[in-house]
Amino acid sequence: MLMDLVDLGRYPIDRPNSAAYDRLIDDIRRDLDKDGCAVLPGFVHEDGLGQLLTEAEAVAPSAHRSFNRTNAYFTKDDPRFGIAHPIRQFYDRSNAFVPADNFPSTGPLRRIYEFEGFLPFIREALNEPADRFFRYDDPLADVIINVVEEGQGFPWHFDTNNYTVTLAIQNGEQGGAFEYAPNLRTAEEENFDKVASVLDGNMGMVRQLELNPGDLQIFRGRYSLHRVAPVSGARPRYVGIFSFVEAEGMCGGVERTRQLYGRVLPCHRDREGVRNDELLD
Repeated sequence: MLMDLVDLGRYPIDRPNSAAYDRLIDDIRRDLDKDGCAVLPGFVHEDGLGQLLTEAEAVAPSAHRSFNRTNAYFTKDDPRFGIAHPIRQFYDRSNAFVPADNFPSTGPLRRIYEFEGFLPFIREALNEPADRFFRYDDPLADVIINVVEEGQGFPWHFDTNNYTVTLAIQNGEQGGAFEYAPNLRTAEEENFDKVASVLDGNMGMVRQLELNPGDLQIFRGRYSLHRVAPVSGARPRYVGIFSFVEAEGMCGGVERTRQLYGRVLPCHRDREGVRNDELLD
């Protein structure tokens, strides 16, 4: 049970047959249908946050810190396209991820992810069938913590996995806002023109979200361009990330995994390309 971590009175994910659970699912679906994002304020209560923060501070030194330039797709440059094409737009990226193999099954972050009712809850909220909804089968990336330190952020990008669930653990002193352009592409169409418009500074399609520690966010990150604004101040920003995918056995691509975690495992080479669409990574 998750009583020591999650506010189960407000978010009864342990009671899937209750009227309160059904109302919660309806509320989340309404928000997701509107703009591909839903926020559950205070999903983790104060005592639970203390456990998560202790874990985050303990594993933060194990984060892979990288400083490079990347495009929105985590791919290499492709000279077949014009110089203004989104594939050829590269931005400074400087932040850190704690890989999934740092989080034991007894730790608070993985306890939430592997709780028997958590996956069905997220799946129902996203209104996805059971045969198209799985935990991310990536030993470096299924459960991670993003560490954003002074002056760092995360530039515009799309996610590899369709569904990203984030848990705010600690905010920086200033900055760190989450910005996103909902449903900018589909499983069938990259919509490069719209992507280029946002990258060129058109903020008309962009929404800004300030998450507080304990808030759970459900986000369709494969289709929505998004970024994290730079953080300022000595206190780092910690966000836990739980990943779910639509294809069983799916894990990260080789190039993306090397950039984010600094190493690649055999499964990344063996299963690269296992997914249900042809979109860029």
